[in-house]
Amino acid sequence: MSDKSLGETPANDTSEIDMTGSDTLHVQHRDNGVVLIEIDRPPANALDLATRTRLEAVLDGIETDLTVRAVVLTGRGKSFCAGDDLREAMTRGDDALASLSQFGRLLDKIEALRVPVIAGVNGACVGGGLELALCCDVRVASEKAFFIGAGVNVGLMASVYRLPRLIGVAQAKAMLLTGLRTQAQTALAYGLVTAVHPHESLLNEAMAIADRIASRAPLSVEATKRMVGQAFDLDPQEAAAAIGREVAPLAKSDDHKAGIMAFVSREEPVFNRR
Repeated sequence: MSDKSLGETPANDTSEIDMTGSDTLHVQHRDNGVVLIEIDRPPANALDLATRTRLEAVLDGIETDLTVRAVVLTGRGKSFCAGDDLREAMTRGDDALASLSQFGRLLDKIEALRVPVIAGVNGACVGGGLELALCCDVRVASEKAFFIGAGVNVGLMASVYRLPRLIGVAQAKAMLLTGLRTQAQTALAYGLVTAVHPHESLLNEAMAIADRIASRAPLSVEATKRMVGQAFDLDPQEAAAAIGREVAPLAKSDDHKAGIMAFVSREEPVFNRR
């Protein structure tokens, strides 16, 4: 992470921000290529169908906007996300299974997004909200955050694929079979998050990670995300071939030349995604 703290550039400083969104989803586009997405559906930031649809549209825009280099996803208020809106779910009738499938597609879209997504887990991260955090590339938490694998609490099943791959089978079973609360420091020990911060500085810390990523060579960042995402699914020969396919165009890129020149001249590189 960069030594520079966003304490020097407050997260609520909108002097260089284009703000768009809705009452339940706030989106800020910063000049350095970082996008901040905040879920705002009090009290628990549950994702109803309308908010999910808006979030999908935002992600589609990010995917095609090559000026975007990193995303921070967080919640407003006391919760990160409670997953599905269970009150709305009770009214869906025969559409319930289709709704779950749509939620799964949203999660896959976040995981496969062209640019890295940093989850700033500011509070309750429950059920589908835990799955939402797991789809992100980096997770940092507030000291007030907690995590619940709530599938067994509501007669469903969730996080059974991503969570064991991230923290191991033993810890994942402890969380998912009990449906109990896991506090932020325990989540840190498990490897579920990479850092726990004071609540008031969480957003700045998450933005600092995104700022650092946004300052690196974009094609390199995107290729690295793709390869790390496949790391557990490829045998050594497949991995070597995939790495070769990714590295070949990077080695010929203008950004690679710019990085070498900056290193030799001891200057900070400027990357243009070419």
